Amino acid sequence: MPPTSSTRRALVARNAEVMRDFMAHAVLFQDAVARSAGLNSTDLQTVGLLLSGGPATPGELAARTGLTAGGAITAVVDRLERAGFVSRSRDPDDRRRVLVTADADAIAAAVGPAYAGVTERWGAVLESLSNDELAFANDLLARAADVNRGEVERMRAR
Repeated sequence: MPPTSSTRRALVARNAEVMRDFMAHAVLFQDAVARSAGLNSTDLQTVGLLLSGGPATPGELAARTGLTAGGAITAVVDRLERAGFVSRSRDPDDRRRVLVTADADAIAAAVGPAYAGVTERWGAVLESLSNDELAFANDLLARAADVNRGEVERMRAR
């Protein structure tokens, strides 16, 4: 039996509350992780983008993060390089270009302990799900990430 329209409205409203709470606490958690490693949130997100997207020129990294090319991204890369989380090197295909590469081991050593608790607790949550529930959760989170990515791109285009 399909949910009544009032039930559906209530579920959609509850989803908005849950998502808002999740997003706020995810941002606060990431900030706490960054601080535990002596970084700020932007720096942590930048190394995360380098880990997931691979090495990048400063200009490409500025586009990934939404920072301005030049001063802002240079300051981030300088801080991350001083902390030992990234290195700069010449692009082997075009020696005029500089590539910024994340040091996954250094990053893991610095932030791994901060992620240990949430990894364990989230692992327990995932273990409690059936395969169908887990597949649904993966799909829902992937769709949420796509929505967020699209909205970031839309806002940056303005």
